[in-house]
Amino acid sequence: MQPAITAMTQAFEKAMRAHGLTRTEYFVLLALSKAPDHTMKLGDLAGLCHVSPPVVGRTVQAMAAEGLLRREQAPHDARSFNAVLTDTGRARLEQALPVYVATLRRLILDHLHREDIDMAKLAAAWQRMAETA
Repeated sequence: MQPAITAMTQAFEKAMRAHGLTRTEYFVLLALSKAPDHTMKLGDLAGLCHVSPPVVGRTVQAMAAEGLLRREQAPHDARSFNAVLTDTGRARLEQALPVYVATLRRLILDHLHREDIDMAKLAAAWQRMAETA
């Protein structure tokens, strides 16, 4: 199992590099695209992306320098900062999203045969994985 996960992670990172993104940057853009007003507190973003607050802080700073997002002080908490998706960030995500989907298909779905897939069981398994991540 571990070799497969490692291979998938490396292939995904390589695919995202073609769009000038790291894996964390991709997930930051994806999370912001789904957030209300395309805005999230950095601490919440770190949890959603499964990285530490310092990692998300450095990532957001680098992405802000590229214009992919803005880093703004949270309006109701002077100690917190928000990341806000920009049009440039949204465009980069739209370019990378088909690559992400194609990579998942190539790495996972293309190796499954119809008889391998019980959709109800697969959905339950994905849900369990999400709950323990």
